[in-house]
Formats: sequence, C-alpha cells, structure tokens
Amino acid sequence: MPTKEKRKHARVTSLNLSYFCLDQNDKIVKQGMGRTLNVSESGILLETPFPIDSNHTVLLNIGLEEDIVDIKGKPIHSKTNDLGLHEVGIQFLKISETTRKKLKKYIEVFVDKKDEAGTPE
Repeated sequence: MPTKEKRKHARVTSLNLSYFCLDQNDKIVKQGMGRTLNVSESGILLETPFPIDSNHTVLLNIGLEEDIVDIKGKPIHSKTNDLGLHEVGIQFLKISETTRKKLKKYIEVFVDKKDEAGTPE
C-alpha cells in the first residue's frame, strides 16, 4: 500500500552545487561541493564529503538552468551514509521572492519531465 506524502513541497533530485559554511560573524570557515539528494521550496538534503556544523549558516550556490542563485540555510539534521558521506538536511532561511520563484519553476519543470519519462519514485 503506498504511503501518503507528508511533505509540504515536492522534491527533485540530482543537483550539484557549491556551498560555504559561515560562522556567527558570516566569516567563511569551510567550503566545498555537494550533491543534492533532494530539494524543495523550503530546504535541501545535501550530500557532502565533510560534516557541516549545526552552528554554522550555509550559503548555497545553486545552478538553476541559466541562473545561479544564492540561498542561505541552517543545518537541521545530519547523518553519515553507508559510503561515509554526510547527508545534511538544510532548511532555507533568507530567500528572496525572485529566488523562490526560480526555484519553484525549476522544481515544477523537473517533476514534469520526471513524470513524462515514467521514472519510478
């Protein structure tokens, strides 16, 4: 029996991005590349080779079609997967309406293409 989706926003997969970890003074303390495991209008699950401190703010640089958007977020959960990589759930914080619209449009297009291809969930 299928389970009912409890999430508020649809998720999409396979975005690669760069990220910067900022301390309380907005000083960059770590940077790297990550792979998005899923993303929605409210957050992202990011796979990274290194853990991200929950006290840091994360600045994400996400490529959406021809646009690159910067989104700040806060790590809210983290776990190490079977490959030894870190899966970090990041809740978006300060996101402009323009960026939100670009992100929403991208998610909608991606989900439509995924449905057309008949890709299993």
